[in-house]
Amino acid sequence: MKKNYRNAFNELKKLGVPTFTRSDIDGFAISGEESNSGEWVNYWEGYKVWGSDTNPKLDAILSKHGLFAECVNPGEWGVYAL
Repeated sequence: MKKNYRNAFNELKKLGVPTFTRSDIDGFAISGEESNSGEWVNYWEGYKVWGSDTNPKLDAILSKHGLFAECVNPGEWGVYAL
């Protein structure tokens, strides 16, 4: 995993964001299926902040590391480089 992804992953893990790695991508993803997922990502309602469906705290951390999250499906948000 590249340094910026690793740093963001570790920072989000410390906050309790349900992150996980996948063998088919160089980076990580955020689960929409864990008990606390609704605190961080929301497929159904959205946070209505700039049209985002992710928590502004999560967005700030990802942005700091040159990353963003995008909904792949209701159960997963992929994390990508800007």
